[in-house]
Amino acid sequence: MTDNTDMIPPEGAANPIDTDYQVGQDNIQMSIGPFGLDIHNRVFLISGLVIVAFVFLTLVFQDSVGPLFQGLLSWLYTNFDWFFLLSGNIFVLMCIVLVLSPLGKVRLGGTEAKPDYTYAGWFAMLFAAGMGIGLMFYGVSEPMSHFQSSLGGTALGDGGMRSDWAPLGAAAGDAQAAANLGMSAAIYHWSLHPWAIYAILALGLALFSYNKGLPLTVRSIFYPVLGERVWGWPGHVIDILAVFSTIFGLATSLGLGSAQAAAGLNALFGIPLGTTTQVILVLGITSIALFSVVAGLEKGVKRLSEINMGLAILLLLFVVLVGPTLAILSGFFGDLWSYAKNFTALSVPFAREDSNFSQGWTSFYWAWWISWSPFVGMFIARVSRGRTVREFIICVLLIPSLVCAFWMSAFGGTAIHQFINDGYTAVADAGLDLRLFEMLAAMPLSEITSFIAIILVIVFFVTSSDSGSLVIDTITAGGKMEAPTPQRVFWASFEGLLAIALILGGGLAALQAMAVSTGLPFTLVLLFGCFTLFQGLRTEPRA
Repeated sequence: MTDNTDMIPPEGAANPIDTDYQVGQDNIQMSIGPFGLDIHNRVFLISGLVIVAFVFLTLVFQDSVGPLFQGLLSWLYTNFDWFFLLSGNIFVLMCIVLVLSPLGKVRLGGTEAKPDYTYAGWFAMLFAAGMGIGLMFYGVSEPMSHFQSSLGGTALGDGGMRSDWAPLGAAAGDAQAAANLGMSAAIYHWSLHPWAIYAILALGLALFSYNKGLPLTVRSIFYPVLGERVWGWPGHVIDILAVFSTIFGLATSLGLGSAQAAAGLNALFGIPLGTTTQVILVLGITSIALFSVVAGLEKGVKRLSEINMGLAILLLLFVVLVGPTLAILSGFFGDLWSYAKNFTALSVPFAREDSNFSQGWTSFYWAWWISWSPFVGMFIARVSRGRTVREFIICVLLIPSLVCAFWMSAFGGTAIHQFINDGYTAVADAGLDLRLFEMLAAMPLSEITSFIAIILVIVFFVTSSDSGSLVIDTITAGGKMEAPTPQRVFWASFEGLLAIALILGGGLAALQAMAVSTGLPFTLVLLFGCFTLFQGLRTEPRA
């Protein structure tokens, strides 16, 4: 087993891996002035230098890289949409197999391990992991987009290919059917598939850390196949891909968050829209994130997360109680039924007629979730010791999925209800980043709730940046959980700079292009990880 004081030894029966590797043995420890560094000499240097170079070149050639990012995004969607959809299905099937098989009896941390958190505390943290800038940005805008495109019906472009963005066969002229289809498509993107992606990686990290005694890094999952070579270049490449995937996924979220915060500030206070406002927001919020990083995990991330949770629940309750309460509550169950009915059709990876929807929406989402998986997966792994595999997968899949579905039903359902029943079209006419505020504008106390929504976006921004830099720092410090603070400051700074570079170098298309392009190779890593996870579970005693 590795010699790591951060590791908690298994309790009861387990099958740890016997290796001479010691956590941090390849690290470089140095001091730069008053600051100490403890970095993996290859993973940190390669990933850090590539990110610095990317930011520099994108800022220098920002007028030229926009078309490049747009072309890259189009090429990836056209050629790899089937791969992302098929991979997402494989992750869901893998989870189902593990739940139903005897491997579901394996307990994370050993046969006698006790959970570190109660169900209530664990569910709250899973809920927190499921919330983020994405739900704030897409909670209203995505259901309304799918509703509009479905209501408009299908349309044919050049070559007889569909040019509309409606999911499946649309629902031309039928408002209720369009609402059902739109909500089911939105819930599809935020429920079982993304959480299956997170569950697979989180389970692998937890198993090979708590049961096998290996460092909490992505490379450890691949020990059953690579053996001791996992500490060499094959493992370095895996961890470097995890860093790229995570930081570009975070940059995409930060870019979306800044666009939405800018739209909200414009609606409330008349602050001008544009990239300048977004860049100033990113700089300001990254500065707040740096203070949170310096304050530490307990004082920084924990307190901000508690504020976040309170504000998110407050805003959700406001929309449910002040909005069309009965329509939201009854619609939630109807939306889940529509999702279940359309699940198979939405999951088909080949020969899709609704290519704009499957490529522009589903492929982007699956790549985005995969790029976020090291970040969310490590968080889930760190709070799930003591759970059985069956308990882990059922809860990680169902609890956050239901929370995300209810959020979509409350916010998106309210906007659609305003359109159908009240004739309120401002949400449908607004841009994606403004739709949340237009929905709130039609309700009482709109200035207060819109301001709370802006604060929520900003605090989500800060906690995502802070938590993301902690995960990236763990990976680039060779698995050390308590690396020096200046390293997290470096990663938090460059997450903000990367978001700025992509905003200036092509806006939303650039953000999406980098999330998809870094998600592509990491999808291969996760698919390979399904096999090694199965191999690791087979050797474990069962509770």
